[in-house]
Amino acid sequence: MYTPRLKEKYAKQIVPAMQEKFGYKNSMMVPKLLKICINQGIGQAVADKKLIDQALEELSMIAGQKAVGTRSKKDISNFKLRKNVPIGTRVTLRGDRMYEFLDRLISISLPRVRDFQGLKLKGFDGRGNYNMGITEQIIFAEIVMEKVNRINGMDISFVTSATTDEQCLELLKEFGFPFKKA
Repeated sequence: MYTPRLKEKYAKQIVPAMQEKFGYKNSMMVPKLLKICINQGIGQAVADKKLIDQALEELSMIAGQKAVGTRSKKDISNFKLRKNVPIGTRVTLRGDRMYEFLDRLISISLPRVRDFQGLKLKGFDGRGNYNMGITEQIIFAEIVMEKVNRINGMDISFVTSATTDEQCLELLKEFGFPFKKA
């Protein structure tokens, strides 16, 4: 049976390394990656509904799982926004799909970012989670350049069971995240 590369790496290398560094008594105390949430806001979708369909298709290809549309919660007159209008897309990855996406992100997509210096350390939320933004969806290998009408960015949240930012940082470094040197 197939298991993702990073899932295997977590069990065989990351757990013992984290136990040694933080002094966990057993392997169940070691923080783990719970889910990855990918969110895209499509502001121009208020005027053109086709943008949401294309964004849903692209995000589904990137994640390997069907994305869902998000709708506005209230009216905002300054943005010409009505309640319950499609304004974005999102997808939550868990299990094997999460590890597959993480592997593609770290090894293929992030190196394709122009002038990439490393991920910023400011993306931690104080509760052991990490958030990052991507300005162009075209860094993913699944996207066909000829079919892209608009360049969209996305927010990616990595939710872990870590209780502190230090534990989360160490976990993500063990997975191979290319953080900037402090």
